[in-house]
Amino acid sequence: MAHALAWYVVVIPSGDIDALGLHVCNVTGMRRALAGLAIRPGYVLTDGFPVRGLAVPALAMWKGDEVAACVAAASIVAKVTRDRIMRGLHPQYPQYGFAWHKGYSTPSHMAALAEHGPCPEHRRSFANVTGVVRARAGLPPPAVGQGQAVAVGQGQAGEEAELSYG
Repeated sequence: MAHALAWYVVVIPSGDIDALGLHVCNVTGMRRALAGLAIRPGYVLTDGFPVRGLAVPALAMWKGDEVAACVAAASIVAKVTRDRIMRGLHPQYPQYGFAWHKGYSTPSHMAALAEHGPCPEHRRSFANVTGVVRARAGLPPPAVGQGQAVAVGQGQAGEEAELSYG
């Protein structure tokens, strides 16, 4: 971060992700991150999917964090930010163990979810949380494709959209 010309992190609340969907929130977050930069970049690289209508030229890169240092740096900033948020939630919700698993779907996190149900920070639209809620209510798991979202490498609290410029 000390070497970046500018950086900006946007945190999207879990309720917004449940209401609007992960992709919409990611695109909105990237737009907000771009608008928040102190320096306007001449070009934007996004990881995986295009973001149309930006005020600057952009290129979507498949596995961008593996091929572009600025995208990899942005991913690290987002992960570290999310990990800090999750550790910060631990005192409020110690029964979930957020300080240790950072919201990832680990066996200890799934056991805590099964025992206590989701807290307000859990994304109820995510399949692992939906499955626990349904099981606690004595209902069968949802059918594949019905209200489920899958996030690779994302935590259970708010989502981060990251943009680094360097």
